Amino acid sequence: MLEENADEPHAELVAQLLKQQPAATTHALERILRCGLSAALPRLSKAEVKMSTRRTFQALRIAVNDEFSALDALLRALPHCLAPGGRAAILTFHSGEDRRVKQAFRTGYREGVFSAVADDVIRASKQETFANRRASAAKLRWAVRSVSTP
Repeated sequence: MLEENADEPHAELVAQLLKQQPAATTHALERILRCGLSAALPRLSKAEVKMSTRRTFQALRIAVNDEFSALDALLRALPHCLAPGGRAAILTFHSGEDRRVKQAFRTGYREGVFSAVADDVIRASKQETFANRRASAAKLRWAVRSVSTP
């Protein structure tokens, strides 16, 4: 789950830490991860430990909310929701979401469902990221429904 949902490079170690010591609160979970990762991998910087902790919480949130199933259902239904020539744009905020959108759009393009898809992801400009730090993680992909359906 940690690898699939969050691309966590230390997934095996994180899973061992979570099995060894159950956490009753999010604060306790954060402390277990921070202390455990720092002890097991002393060369990791504080920033890397923090990112592993963030990715772990992300993976848990995605699993609990079943977010990938919801996204996959949307991507399957999307072509049927668009009129011929209709456009769809999807913002993603992490690599797991982005991979699914990219693959669905490319598959739809190969199958003739979409007449055009974004060749490259569109990211926030430096100016936009400066104005809104959260924009730095956003990736935009778009697709255009074919006028003639396959």
